[in-house]
Amino acid sequence: MKDVIALTPKMPDAWAVVAGLYAGGPDVEAAGVNDGAVVQLRAADGRPLVSLEAPLLVHVPGEAERLLGNGVGAPPVPYWWTEVRASTALPEAVPLAGSVAGRLTTLLGGAVWPAEAASVDVVEISTDTTTAYPATAEAGLAVDVLTDSTAVVLADRPVVALNAWMSEIVRTVAEAGLAVQIVTPPHVRLSLPLRSALTGAPNRWVVQDPDCGYYDGLSGAVVHWQDGTFTPVRDETGAASVAKAFAEAAPAAGRQLVVAFRVLHEEVTDDLVLGRALGAAWTALTGTAPAGWGTAEPVNLAWSTQQLTDLARDRSPEPTHLLAVGTPGRPALATHRVTRTESGVAEDITLTVGYGEDETPPLDAIEPLARTLADEHGLVSMLASLRRARRDLTVPPHFEAPPIPLSFTLGAADVRRVGLLHARRPPLDLRPVELGPAVHYPLGDGTDAQVWTVLQQLAEHLKVNPGS
Repeated sequence: MKDVIALTPKMPDAWAVVAGLYAGGPDVEAAGVNDGAVVQLRAADGRPLVSLEAPLLVHVPGEAERLLGNGVGAPPVPYWWTEVRASTALPEAVPLAGSVAGRLTTLLGGAVWPAEAASVDVVEISTDTTTAYPATAEAGLAVDVLTDSTAVVLADRPVVALNAWMSEIVRTVAEAGLAVQIVTPPHVRLSLPLRSALTGAPNRWVVQDPDCGYYDGLSGAVVHWQDGTFTPVRDETGAASVAKAFAEAAPAAGRQLVVAFRVLHEEVTDDLVLGRALGAAWTALTGTAPAGWGTAEPVNLAWSTQQLTDLARDRSPEPTHLLAVGTPGRPALATHRVTRTESGVAEDITLTVGYGEDETPPLDAIEPLARTLADEHGLVSMLASLRRARRDLTVPPHFEAPPIPLSFTLGAADVRRVGLLHARRPPLDLRPVELGPAVHYPLGDGTDAQVWTVLQQLAEHLKVNPGS
């Protein structure tokens, strides 16, 4: 798919949408799909050309710049974000998407990304179908290639994010037992939420490379297209090779502080408000509250624990997956999963904060944060780590060292389970700190990877999962 985005200060009303839809002339038909959430322009023979997503009202500053790059020219918040997605099946689809977006901004003001795509021209659609690829919309997936095992999406934008469209693809593909593989040029990066969604093979981020053809942007393995999917290229011994572009890139100058924790609310009442633990962690590490939250990218809603709680309550007993972002001056991003358990309501949170080469992560704030979470929010466990990675929190298609643990905190319930005396005396050279009902284990300063071995030994002593 090729994306064109209209960022407008006014909502695209019915007349503006109609004007955009006429960019293909009278031979193009419009149809609603996904229960009307998407308007699709189709050629006379039914092939999808352009999909016009429902406009999204963005209240969070910096989201256009985070996902599309500086200089995008987004209007002041709040503004409307409208994605126009062109099929790769017909060459006319891309200029048609540009014309749809250009007509919206002509009527409503604002900007088009990429700027060079914008036009107001009527695009003549060819009736020649001999070179077109089969449409995959008939299979229920708006992807570029669909095989018996894999859904392939072609993407080319500065940051490929977990937007509503991509989230739906990942969910639908997983339910169908298929792999999702995203193919991009080498300059593209992933957002952290999308990187988390592509957990493990056969899901892949496939990067085009002039040297080896294709490689996996997360593992570096050289891959090729075989039997309807991208798989590693193996030598006669069965070993896979690593692409030079992945292995030889210079290490990132920035750092990321990663705090993963679980809190459990055992008393589930009508007064329960979720998101407060995340807000406390955000304030402790950045000095401010989260800027916004949502279910996909761009994160569009101003931060509100009450609205977050209402959504989770409406979706219960099904889990709710949420995202939160910070202000542009301090890159911060969190994934937030709310689940109903036999013991109550659990919140699983991973908060990542970015720092430049000349900035110092607030490592001294971690222990007080652990105390706050233990005293006030029902902390189950917390793992803090530090890694060398990009300040902007995006994922590049080259090697980045894994995070190195800083500390682990065991919450009150598990301290009672293993016994305070046992928790205070691990068979290691550690100095546990009692934080009220919890026990905190400082592990290092984030520079020695051998700490992973210490953490594993500690987890064995405590018989807990340090990633929970």
